Amino acid sequence: MFKKTISGLSAGLLIAIGGSVFLACDNRYAGAVLFSVALLCICLKGYALFTGKVGFLPEKHGREELSVLLLGLLGNAAGTVLGGWLIRVGLPALGSAAQTLCEAKLAQLPAQTLIRALFCGILMYLAVSVYRDQKTVLGILFCIPVFILSGFEHSIADIFYFAASGIVSLKAFGFLMLVILGNSLGGMLLPGLAMMGGKRNA
Repeated sequence: MFKKTISGLSAGLLIAIGGSVFLACDNRYAGAVLFSVALLCICLKGYALFTGKVGFLPEKHGREELSVLLLGLLGNAAGTVLGGWLIRVGLPALGSAAQTLCEAKLAQLPAQTLIRALFCGILMYLAVSVYRDQKTVLGILFCIPVFILSGFEHSIADIFYFAASGIVSLKAFGFLMLVILGNSLGGMLLPGLAMMGGKRNA
């Protein structure tokens, strides 16, 4: 359990780094591309990222897989919150940028947030599955900028942004739970459809 949680925490810290460079870039296109370093390193190191694993639940959903997923999510949250707090102290300008970003997120309607999270989940599944199946990072290098520039919501990145912003509220918690749900549904959508269609998902 400790090893799984630490793996998740490591992934969370990398997402915090990716979120930091996105906040630091004046050019959102450059920020979106550079954010990819987070998932790239997570996949290459084999760390546990919730949004990268939840899409594979339709294929394998035993006790071991659920344990890895939930402990990974706990570690992801711990890593991003820690990273967010440190960034807020060490780089106050990024904390201010995160606050502006999170205030805009909280202004969204719940349905908008869920839809944005669902599409992010689809792209995260594709990024990781292409890496696993085709042994290439191209899915990561394209899918990550696409979800960021499209305005889709990534739950683990959002936990970092809220931690860095200093915003703590029930509304923020509800927002994050909705994004986690949307990411989960989106991640499982394509493999679920493939199973329904009788196609073998590698």
